[in-house]
Amino acid sequence: MGQPVTVIEKPSAHPGVVRFETNRVLTGMGQELFRSLDDAKADRPADRIARALFERGGVKAVHVNSNVITVHLDRSDAEPGIKEIIEDLYTYYREGVGVVVPEGVGD
Repeated sequence: MGQPVTVIEKPSAHPGVVRFETNRVLTGMGQELFRSLDDAKADRPADRIARALFERGGVKAVHVNSNVITVHLDRSDAEPGIKEIIEDLYTYYREGVGVVVPEGVGD
């Protein structure tokens, strides 16, 4: 369950830069620039996606503006798997993961 995120990968004219457009607004009308994992301290959607991408590795910087995520790669082979990380941003229940039921619910 959760909210599926549709992601369209768009090439860039700049080597090592990839853009992703989503069907979810991640920053409102603002924009966020993350140059390292330390910059992604909050629990907002833009911070969450930046954290996930930096923890994955191969990323130098992440810029999020509304529904567009621009990823600056630190090497040319770092792109595979990024789209799937973004698509899973709002997917909370995956196959094999049990659903947490708060104590006292259903009694």
